[in-house]
Amino acid sequence: MLRSVNGLSGYVLAAQDGEIGRCNDFLFDDRFWTVRYMVAYTGKWLPKRKVLISPISLGEPDWESQQFSVNLTKKEVEDSPPLDEGAPVSREYEMRWLDHYGWSYYWFGGGLWGPAADPTGLYVKGEKERIADKDTEPPESYLRSAEEVAGYHIQAIDDEIGHVDDFILDDKTWTIRYMVVDTRNWLPGRKVLVTPDWIDSVDWVEDKVSVDLTREQVKNSPEYHPKEPVNREYEARLYDYYGRPRYWDG
Repeated sequence: MLRSVNGLSGYVLAAQDGEIGRCNDFLFDDRFWTVRYMVAYTGKWLPKRKVLISPISLGEPDWESQQFSVNLTKKEVEDSPPLDEGAPVSREYEMRWLDHYGWSYYWFGGGLWGPAADPTGLYVKGEKERIADKDTEPPESYLRSAEEVAGYHIQAIDDEIGHVDDFILDDKTWTIRYMVVDTRNWLPGRKVLVTPDWIDSVDWVEDKVSVDLTREQVKNSPEYHPKEPVNREYEARLYDYYGRPRYWDG
């Protein structure tokens, strides 16, 4: 299903032997627009540390109680490579972090999650794959905070149309399917969806996303209502309106 990132913020992260904390942010890579980590707020348990939880370790969520089960112990999380709260997550750090848990590197293997179609496929310890990975120079890592990107200005072909308000992700692959664009400074009270496939460029310094759409196209596009689910019927209307190929058709 498709889920709102804002809606997942605050979900409890429950390890096998107790609560780790709550989901505080999401880190996605700007190449595949896929969430690679949750950032957990751990309170007094592990203060001043940025604690990462990968979708690799997530079990079946309980959507009603707003809780993610994590297939790790608190000791495993506590013993993971420390990362200062304000420090960036480099590729070198990711390699040490994944080695700690014995998981394959998601950036090798050709798929969205390397050798697997979704993150849970990497939960099985993959010693052979990890050793082979080390023979190849890893690509650079560009992880972005969803919390920080929220608020970026959205630039259409002919004018600005609003700002990033939220993200809609696929809860199986953890791919970001859409950015939620708030147009309130232009069209009060109206929100629309734009897929990363329609992005021309992102200026990470100027906090601006440029899209391959006109202001008029966005103005007349199917409106997004946060309280209503993004189902396949709505997605079909959105893609058909813009005349773009549907991602689920292959």
